[in-house]
Amino acid sequence: MPGTVWTASAHIITAVIGSGVLSLAWATAQLGWIAGPAVIFLFSFVTYYTSTLLAACYRCDDPVNGKRNYTYMEAVRANLGGFEVKICGWVQYLNLFGVAVGYTIASSISMMAIKRSNCFHASRGKNPCHMNSNPYMIGFGIAEIIFSQIPDFDQLWWLSIVAAVMSFTYSTIGLGLGIAKVAENGKIRGSLTGISVGTVTQTQKIWRSFQALGDMAFAYSYSLILIEIQDTLKAQPSESKTMSKATLLSVGVTTLFYMLCGCMGYAAFGDLSPGNLLTGFGFYNPFWLLDIANAAIVIHLVGAYQVYCQPLFAFIEKSAAKRFPDSEFITKDIKIPIPGFRPYNLNLFRLVWRTIFVMLTTLISMLLPFFNDIVGLLGAIGFWPLTVYFPVEMYISQNKIAKWSTRWLCLQILSIACLIITIAAAAGSIAGVILDLKSYKPFSTAY
Repeated sequence: MPGTVWTASAHIITAVIGSGVLSLAWATAQLGWIAGPAVIFLFSFVTYYTSTLLAACYRCDDPVNGKRNYTYMEAVRANLGGFEVKICGWVQYLNLFGVAVGYTIASSISMMAIKRSNCFHASRGKNPCHMNSNPYMIGFGIAEIIFSQIPDFDQLWWLSIVAAVMSFTYSTIGLGLGIAKVAENGKIRGSLTGISVGTVTQTQKIWRSFQALGDMAFAYSYSLILIEIQDTLKAQPSESKTMSKATLLSVGVTTLFYMLCGCMGYAAFGDLSPGNLLTGFGFYNPFWLLDIANAAIVIHLVGAYQVYCQPLFAFIEKSAAKRFPDSEFITKDIKIPIPGFRPYNLNLFRLVWRTIFVMLTTLISMLLPFFNDIVGLLGAIGFWPLTVYFPVEMYISQNKIAKWSTRWLCLQILSIACLIITIAAAAGSIAGVILDLKSYKPFSTAY
């Protein structure tokens, strides 16, 4: 099914409004009422602008009839070439792998939140309700093994639409609970400069502010799959025009939700804003509404995992088919008839390798259940090269923008500013990981 503005927007919203939206109240609390919303808006503008630059690089030379670049790496190879292609590949696929691990952990936290809210409700708060995350991660992994057998990105549209609806569901519930909490408090909490020194030390304030930048950068990271989404679109009108419309629509909707959820969460809890708005137990009641929200998060993450992993799956499978063209194990499809539907093409290599991939991400999630900090680090590291540097450099190369011209200087200033933000965000995330490692026991972390 050829893609449209709506299917592309669904893919982007599924990828962007991930569990990242739930950490924005915490991130806003670190920066305060002035810097928090300003930084969210800044990231949305940079993401939209550089995404339009990247969309223009889908075809070489001519935006309508030029040669297509089917993946992000192919676009980098066509426009920049050389060593930069390898760097792009490493950063992109490491990020995709990291996101898969982060989503496994985030889904297990939401599943445990459902169990815990029911446990708290049943015991009227007397039972601490500690539990282990491993069974929930294994359950999520089993679901992903099944869904990962969907062969291609363009066959994921229905899962993306379901996931996008779910992301709106839990974002709206989080927003509604935030508004209710503000009404209950009778005042708007928080300050202009964020969490006060005294609640945290001066050093913690700096590191947490940097980490908040990483969380906000990660909340907008979808550039690494933009070309792959664009490849699902119809050729007429030109893919770059359709993609620019889809980007404007989805980034606009996403930013509105981010602003509302981040600001309302901060207004409700002030300095005590939880790291995850729906599982940090800032809210306990109504417990059934929290259960619905957390179930929506899990369903959304099932789809988001697939949207992010499909480019990695396709890269490995195409590379294997190129290297071993005569291997039936790799190239042969076995047709399995399904009554009432088209036959399913079962590929043994796809079945084995994707299953191993999901098992590996699940195992790492169980080893490092605080991986959200590391994913924040991966999001920070990936933000500058994938969202800013490569789109800017490819656009300069494709449009032959003269060195030291006003346009060239403006693009380079944007790139350098985003590099500085990435370094600061990465430093904050590393500080968070070091703190987590001090109190960590593999396979035994209970919540």
